[in-house]
Amino acid sequence: MVGHEHPRESPAGSERIAVVYGTRPEAVKLRGVVALLGDRACPIHTGQHYDPEMAAAFESGIGFPPPEHRLAIGGGSRGRQIADATVGLESLFAAEPFAAVVVQGDTNTALSGALAANAGRLPLVHVEAGLRSYDREMPEEHNRTVVDHLADLCCAPTTTSEANLAHEGIVGAARVTVTGNTVVEAVLALRPDAAATNTILAGHGVEHDRYVLATFHRPENVDDPDVLSTILTELAALPIPVILPLHPRTAVRAAEAGLEPLLDKLLVTPPVGYREFLGLMGAAALLVSDSGGVQEESSVVKRPVIVVRRSTERPEVLGTFSRLVPSGPGVADAAREWLDDIAAVHERLANLPSPYGDGHASALTVAATDRLLASR
Repeated sequence: MVGHEHPRESPAGSERIAVVYGTRPEAVKLRGVVALLGDRACPIHTGQHYDPEMAAAFESGIGFPPPEHRLAIGGGSRGRQIADATVGLESLFAAEPFAAVVVQGDTNTALSGALAANAGRLPLVHVEAGLRSYDREMPEEHNRTVVDHLADLCCAPTTTSEANLAHEGIVGAARVTVTGNTVVEAVLALRPDAAATNTILAGHGVEHDRYVLATFHRPENVDDPDVLSTILTELAALPIPVILPLHPRTAVRAAEAGLEPLLDKLLVTPPVGYREFLGLMGAAALLVSDSGGVQEESSVVKRPVIVVRRSTERPEVLGTFSRLVPSGPGVADAAREWLDDIAAVHERLANLPSPYGDGHASALTVAATDRLLASR
């Protein structure tokens, strides 16, 4: 294991900033930060999303530069991923002087980047800080909480997130700033126009506002065969087509449980690129998902989402853009309730601003990072 004999904070002469990511949501939400940092950014990909289909889907077409370093930590248990990424990042941070480390969200990668930055005495910036579900069964809840407490700068997307941090004693203008969520500008920049969206819909054989878009990958939904079977049965019961870009984890669990006949009743596709996904999202009648990012994105594309989870760390959209339905029965009933007058639902949402800001979060994040470095 690589270590440091002497503390390092902001190495003299170093202006480069390590931007650590490993999943599609991280790349999407860090694209603006990386673009504004320019040559100062050193993108480092841990390889947490290692499946070829997933990697191709998120690395193509979102304007994110190729990483300067790849760790390729691959699969394995949560502990193995965190350990391998931490050791690899610690070695990189020892070999190359960085002024700071930026991580995003609540992934194993984010925690690894935070631990390695802490070990190397490097200033740590946490993008999308302060989210809390208060559900201790969620691994992500532990990840994001630890990262927040290690971070020198917490970029909170909303005042709700800021209040969560304050409740845990993370306070002060130098340590916490409300920036909005960087996903807003990503969606606005990458969402296909009307003509491109029509082409996407034609490719899937669906009509505008006449289908449901669904995504599932969380253990609480896919690791229990009975729960997964119930969700797929509920989706198949809907009166309009359901497009399901199939996450590799979900595909494996469905095959293990013999649930292919239920998948046959849906419009199953491989993982799709982010632009295509945004096109499908913005033209859907409604969304059904366990994704945190989809909850945020729905507030930008103005589409309702049924969140199939026990809890959410994004309460800002509950009751407006999203509705929480615990894993199991109830998805179809909730969807039909919206579908009965979906035009009115869309009209109501079109007039609601996103609670995640106006698309300037990346600029505010970079400005706050520069203030942090100037103060050291």
